[in-house]
Amino acid sequence: MKTVRISLNSIDKVKSFVNDLTKFDTDFDLVSGRYVIDAKSIMGIFSLDLSKPIDLNIHSENEVDEIIKVLSPYIVD
Repeated sequence: MKTVRISLNSIDKVKSFVNDLTKFDTDFDLVSGRYVIDAKSIMGIFSLDLSKPIDLNIHSENEVDEIIKVLSPYIVD
């Protein structure tokens, strides 16, 4: 599992983020405080506080580099 910090500060960003995630057959979780939701769920994402960066857990061993490349527009340091 790999964890990265992402920023989803607009509705368009959330929609394109979910579309990018659905290209992969792996599980993704968004973690904000004590809440953990499925990152492929638009409704779940909108239940989080998106005003600050949140953690994305990538549950994959073999295609992490490819996933990181696709998600690079959302990743913050």
